[in-house]
Parts: sequence; structure tokens; C-alpha cells
Amino acid sequence: MTLGSDVSGMTTTAASAAAKGLSIVIPVYNEAAGLAGLHQRICELAKTLRQRYRLSCEVVYVDDGSKDATLAIARSLPADAIDVQVVSLSRNFGKEAALMAGLDHARLGAVMFMDGDGQHPPALVEQLVRHWIDDGYDVVYTAKAHRDNESFLRRVAVHGFYALINWGARQKIPEDAGDFRLLSPRAVAALRQLPERNRFFKGLASWIGFRQIRVDYEPAARAHGVTTFNAASLLGLSIEGLTSFSVAPLRFASLLGVILAGGAFLFGLSILWEVFTTGKQVPGYPSLVIGLMTIGGVQLIMIGIVGEYIGKILSELKARPIYFVAEHSEKRSEADDAASRTAAE
Repeated sequence: MTLGSDVSGMTTTAASAAAKGLSIVIPVYNEAAGLAGLHQRICELAKTLRQRYRLSCEVVYVDDGSKDATLAIARSLPADAIDVQVVSLSRNFGKEAALMAGLDHARLGAVMFMDGDGQHPPALVEQLVRHWIDDGYDVVYTAKAHRDNESFLRRVAVHGFYALINWGARQKIPEDAGDFRLLSPRAVAALRQLPERNRFFKGLASWIGFRQIRVDYEPAARAHGVTTFNAASLLGLSIEGLTSFSVAPLRFASLLGVILAGGAFLFGLSILWEVFTTGKQVPGYPSLVIGLMTIGGVQLIMIGIVGEYIGKILSELKARPIYFVAEHSEKRSEADDAASRTAAE
């Protein structure tokens, strides 16, 4: 039985990479106001990539249960120089599930993930494609150049999250890396073979390895609407990422238990030493209450951490589908139709 996978046959060169094509996966949730403008920029980008690299492109919009007119607008988007797929999920399954749905429906070789809020500049895509086709990188990921415009508390929280998730990990997740990234055909094939249902794409895209390169950028301001992520959402996403990809919280809980046990042991030795040397009993009520509260609180935290992992195990054992598609439509671009007719003649 083979426990690994050989994707060496999917290695691309500069001459063959363009023939694989590029699927641009964009999950959208309540992005009706800016979707048409984003699609227009994507179409202009597709024309540029076709002229420069002869690279055929498609865009896959994944509507993650939007409550506004996002789906209706997505259906009406023209296939101008780019094929258009619209995948509508039956409800809001979350961004990770939407990314997986887009990955499953991508028809071309390489896959690029972008957000639907317009903060990932389409102009940067050309640089990512160049690193893939000309330089031979399999994973081209982007990261925020800086966080100067964010609060001190948020910067500390982000740094702490990456420090914790990378603690003891063989394959580190680059700090500040986002979902805006390009994967080569063999990287896509490797990512599709990972069987877990609780997925953390940032971690998985780093874990698969291959040649990777970082591209720093500054996110553009949102042209329309406001972000749906608040502090509670970001905390929940961080917990999901930690428990889905890393065992660092369990290690931290074990280390904390060892530290508390060691502290309790040393405190007990100090009490014995004082009794033997002075013959005085140490008043114990305050120290006893504080000790019980500390140990009880730590035990509850540890039980909660273990419970998160047990919940992940239960989710994997249930093996429920990650998403359900309620509607799927596809439009072929005029350029592809003309090429098909020419080939048929």
C-alpha cells in the first residue's frame, strides 16, 4: 500500500505552463455592490494574460449563501474574454468550504484564490503568474507588507496566533500570509488529495511543500460595504485554524500543567521547610482558595481545548459533505467558442 502520492508527472515548464490554463476562484458573500466592477477588472486581466502568455482563464464565483443580490448579479456577468462559472451553495458554509467548492469546480490546471471584496488587486495577479510560468514556482502566496494601520492589540494578537500555530511545526505558516495565492497544477493536485473536512487553506497550502515564494502587497481599501469579520469572527476563525491544523494548544496546555505542578511542588517544599525550621504552621485558607481557583480554572481551560479537538474528531468521523451546491451555471467566452469552431473546421 502506497501512503504517499507522486505528482512529479504534472511538473510544468515555461513552455507548457500556459497550456494548462488558470482558474480564478473567488468566494463571495453579500458583495453585490462591487461584484460587477471586480468582474470587469478580472476580464481586463484575462485579456492581458492571454496576450502576454497565451494563457486561457476562467473565473469561478462561489456564492456562499449571500442574502443580497450577489447571486443574481453573478448570473448576469458576461463571459468577456474569460469563462465564467457561478457556484451557489445551499447556505453559508464559511469561507474555507467556499474555497473548497471553487477548487472542486475549477476546470483548468492552475488555481488562484482571491477575495470578492476587491482588496486583492487584480493588477498583482500578473506578477503571481510570472513567478509561476517564468520562474517555476508552485505556490505563489501574498502577504501584507505591514500592519501599521492596525491597532497594537490586533498586531500582538496576529503575531501570537502565528507563533502558537508554528510552535513545533515542521512546516511553518508564513506570518501575515493570506488566501490570495496561486497554485500550480501539481500543487492543486496535491491539495485536492488531502482528505480532511476541517480545512485551513493557509496551513494546507504551506504544508504540501514544493517551491514557494512570498509576494508582499498592500491591500486596497474596500470600494463598497464593510467587512463581515469582527473580533468574535476573527477569534473563531483563529480557533478553527489552530485546532484544524496544529496541536500547539494541546502542547501549551501540557506545558502549563507541568509549570503549575512544578510550582505547586516547590510551594509545598517551602511550606515543609518553614514548618521544620520554625515550627510554625502557615495559615492556609487564602493560599488554599487561590490554589484551588487557579487549578480549577486551568483544568476547565484544558478540558475546553481537548473538547475542541474531540469535536474535530467527531466531525471527521461523521464525514458530512463540506458543502452542498444549490445551483451551478457556466458561460463560455467568445474567444474560446471561436477557438473551438476553428479547431472543428
